[in-house]
Amino acid sequence: MKTTHQKNLIAAALAAMLALATTVARATADPLPSWNDGPAKKSITEFVAKVTKEGSPDFVPPEERIATFDNDGTLWCEQPMYFQLLFALDRVKALAPQHPEWKTKEPFASSLKGDVKGALAGGERAMLEIIVATHAGMTTADFEQIVKDWIATAKHPKFKRPYTECVYQPMIELLAYLRANGFKTFIVSGGGIEFMRP
Repeated sequence: MKTTHQKNLIAAALAAMLALATTVARATADPLPSWNDGPAKKSITEFVAKVTKEGSPDFVPPEERIATFDNDGTLWCEQPMYFQLLFALDRVKALAPQHPEWKTKEPFASSLKGDVKGALAGGERAMLEIIVATHAGMTTADFEQIVKDWIATAKHPKFKRPYTECVYQPMIELLAYLRANGFKTFIVSGGGIEFMRP
């Protein structure tokens, strides 16, 4: 006789298989299900069909198919500010005990008070000072681990969700659609590579 735990596991497995089958069926029927039907979606699917059909005058061999995407504002949310800057502001708080002078020195003093607008009032110079103070003085491996630890727990200030959930679903679908059609995809960003990769 099956225990309640075993029955729950079987039910969960069946639900997962059904969800997967539904997702696969939707993807097969419509490779960009969250996109509105319209000229943008039509243009993308027509382009992919033309460049992937052997014998087409527009055929592109798989080894030459590439697509590049900007990160902030294209793949994931850039508001109220870039994630790397939010990371740096969080690092100011984390590093503050080692820097008592930051309590009275701008842009750190405003940042520590939660006044982001005041901290960034100095423009690019203030941002650069924050980035240098929070990104320097450690190995690349150490920095990458700090980023991984941060991204595992940090939440978007407006949506109160992990940053990894603040991605644009239509763009995730587009990346998957292009990859399924032999495209290599690349992500470009003004953010640092040591921040972006983790």
